[in-house]
Amino acid sequence: MLRDEVPQDKSSTYAGHKKVLYAKNAEGSYETVQSSGWAVEEAATLDAVEQYRLWANDAAAAVRRGEASPLMYHMYASRMDLPLLSQVSGLWAWRIRRHFKPQIFAGLSDSLLQRYADVFNIPLAELKKLPD
Repeated sequence: MLRDEVPQDKSSTYAGHKKVLYAKNAEGSYETVQSSGWAVEEAATLDAVEQYRLWANDAAAAVRRGEASPLMYHMYASRMDLPLLSQVSGLWAWRIRRHFKPQIFAGLSDSLLQRYADVFNIPLAELKKLPD
């Protein structure tokens, strides 16, 4: 992409900030250029955020039915999926998947639950339940 082709669509997802992109200058060398956003990127980001909101709502319904633990809700509410939660928590994905079961989640130690709470940046008590 050339320097003068860098999108400047004033994306709402940037909240007034700018993003640095690399573009070619007139001499053909790459340099950094600030962008205020790109409409296509904004649409994709908003679609992804909406999808996580839907997954969080589905997870909350599953928690209320006793089919899932609050951990699943908090994962989606924090815009994470299982591979990402595994990576940031340092726990195996199969182990986290077990923690989605209410009976397994209920028996977890406070130290393990605190590890999850730290990942989501929420208090331990909040991790154990759904928001009001």
